[in-house]
Order: sequence, then C-alpha cells, then structure tokens
Amino acid sequence: MGRKQAREGTMKILYQMEVNDDFSDEALNIYFNNFSFEELEKEYILDAMTKIKENLDSIDKYIELYSQGWNLNRLAKIDLAVLRIAVYEILYRKDIPVEVSINEAIEIVKKYSTEESFRFINGVLGGVVRNIDKK
Repeated sequence: MGRKQAREGTMKILYQMEVNDDFSDEALNIYFNNFSFEELEKEYILDAMTKIKENLDSIDKYIELYSQGWNLNRLAKIDLAVLRIAVYEILYRKDIPVEVSINEAIEIVKKYSTEESFRFINGVLGGVVRNIDKK
C-alpha cells in the first residue's frame, strides 16, 4: 500500500475526530482496531496524528491565513482534514517534498470531496508554501 493509503487513513481519522469533537488517543486506538494498516502506514498515521494534535493551533493559523476569509468552521471537514495533513507535512516532514504533499492533498480531495475543492486546497497550500519560502 504505502504513504498514499496512510494519508487517506489519516484523513479519515482526522475527519472522524473533527466531526465527533474527540481527538483522544482512545478514538485513535478504536480506529486502528477497526482498520488494518501495514506497519509503515501505521507509523505515518501515528506521527501525523501526534504532530497535528500537538501543533493544531499553529497548523490551523496557517490554514485560516491563506483560506481568504473562510473561517475553519465553514470549511468542509474533509477539506480541513486534508489541509491539516498537508500543512503538517510541509512544516514537519522534511523527508517529503512539498510538491508531493500538495499533489497528494489534491488527489485526496478529488477522490473524497467536491469537484471544486482541489482549487481551494491548491490555493491555500500555495499561500502556505510562499509564506514559508519567504521565511
């Protein structure tokens, strides 16, 4: 399977946690008990979930800043989950090229979200990357 499956798994658990307002370790454990992943996929999901939860405020500030006036509560939950994963990768995973993070985010929203979501995701992530490059 690989990282693509791990990203989709991460998106699904982030979506579930956001909808249920439950970001607990117990929710993550229940998810792992109900879905099987290869060891490397599970490692990616655990790392992603740990860093996203630890840095949620910072990650969400980037998303809000570049979502051009959209409040996080108004974003589609799938789009929000995908953005959080991509921003996590851009900020905290130097082993993943930025272009790969953006392309994978776009592919996931094309599969799971609305027809127009990929343009929004691309715009937000482009703003994040340009801001980071300036720093």
